[in-house]
Amino acid sequence: MIEEGDMAPGFDLPADDGSTVSLQALRGQKVVLYFYPKDDTSGCTTQACEFRDALPRIEEEGAVVLGVSPDPVDSHQKFKEKYDLNFPLLADEDHSAAEAYGVWKEKSMFGNKYWGVERSTFLIDEKGKLAKVWRRVRPKGHAEKVAAEL
Repeated sequence: MIEEGDMAPGFDLPADDGSTVSLQALRGQKVVLYFYPKDDTSGCTTQACEFRDALPRIEEEGAVVLGVSPDPVDSHQKFKEKYDLNFPLLADEDHSAAEAYGVWKEKSMFGNKYWGVERSTFLIDEKGKLAKVWRRVRPKGHAEKVAAEL
């Protein structure tokens, strides 16, 4: 399990705009990397819209926001357009990034077990180290906590 102070695991993931986002290419900037379970669900929409609204404040602190889920690029494009999201959504379809960050977990709903993303956020500093880790995040109010931490 990665922890604060560790180097953030690298990744190269497809983004909603067709580009590929590499963590290495963002070195020198703070990165707010948040993992969420699924596009256009209630909690994930709340979280995404709060990050959308907090983005100007986050950018003032020299940080970028990246949302990551196992959904494909076309799903991200629809989600982003529907809610006018102003930051990249990255497709982690093989959940390799989620596994590297320790957020691909066995979950349970209505007695059924399945694998999915545990909602988590990682603040990565300019040198690529984990400055702050939030696990098992509750969507409401979380973006404000992240902005305050910056």
